[in-house]
Amino acid sequence: MTAGETPIRDPAALQDRVAAWPAGVPVAIDTEFVRERTYYPRLCLVQAAIGGEILLVDTLAIPDGGALARDLAGAGRPKLVHAARQDIEALLPLTGAPLAPVFDTQQAAALLGFSAQVGYADLVREVLGVELAKGHARTDWARRPLSPEQLAYAADDVRYLSPLVDALEARLAAAGRRGWLDEESAALGDISLYRVDPEDAWRRLKGLERLDAQAFAAARALAAWRERRAMARDLPRGWVLPDAAILELATVRPRTRDALARVAGIPPGTAARAADELLAAVAAEPVGDDRAGEAAGRPGPEQLRLQKLLQKRLGEVAAELAIQPEVLATRRELAALARGERDVPVMRGWRREVVGERLLAAMH
Repeated sequence: MTAGETPIRDPAALQDRVAAWPAGVPVAIDTEFVRERTYYPRLCLVQAAIGGEILLVDTLAIPDGGALARDLAGAGRPKLVHAARQDIEALLPLTGAPLAPVFDTQQAAALLGFSAQVGYADLVREVLGVELAKGHARTDWARRPLSPEQLAYAADDVRYLSPLVDALEARLAAAGRRGWLDEESAALGDISLYRVDPEDAWRRLKGLERLDAQAFAAARALAAWRERRAMARDLPRGWVLPDAAILELATVRPRTRDALARVAGIPPGTAARAADELLAAVAAEPVGDDRAGEAAGRPGPEQLRLQKLLQKRLGEVAAELAIQPEVLATRRELAALARGERDVPVMRGWRREVVGERLLAAMH
């Protein structure tokens, strides 16, 4: 192990370390958390690297993140992160707002032709030629003490972020795409990315296209009820009510406790304690059908023709730019364009300029 890989458990010691940081110098950040048994991520460790120094902060011992959280909450220091959304979400209870400004190395790499979901270790190997140790990605970070191997693994997650950013910055500048990343980074500041409105929880469900209007109303009400209950009890959604049970309840729409008990997939505790609430949800009346995309109905021949045309054009533009097509637009966005919708991500910002207008032109 190298210096800095011993977890900091004392707030005063953390204060001394962070106070010595030079103002405005970027800090590399990563987090380790668990959420297999909870709705919200349980933050266990925060790794930070600045000027060659690495800090591992044990947030089980310092739950509020101490001086590190206060520093991260400010906008005066750039944060270097890989796949930032999960880390930002895990840090929100400490920082109170999304990290900013952020340089997300996964976003930057995607704009340079890498896979949209390229992993940190793969990126470090491809860009820096460094092979990182494997074997602790799925470790239980809530267990104490953490082993020297686990701590070294955690430290490596921030050790190479600064040189990685330097290399990606140079490539973005050469490609004329630094402004694209600025837009992507700004979008990470939208708090709605990290908060689920229970009334929109139905959008996570698959298979809605098979439901009639009444069944959809029931599924929507059940999804909202599940989200609120999961939040209130800090439990995984599936522990409260699995997706399959929601669809089954919405389709069958039981009216009595006996009928409810015969529906497969409902956890016994949920069925026993929340029967009346479930029966009320499945009795919800339709208030309009705003299912998005293909869930609102099967596309007709003309829409399918346009989607195929758009997919072909997208592939051509992506090849010209040497970028993965899904970084420019998703299949759902293409389906929306084919239906006549225009308020979609591909029609905003840099994407509209480099690909959105060309997609529209291909339809005429």
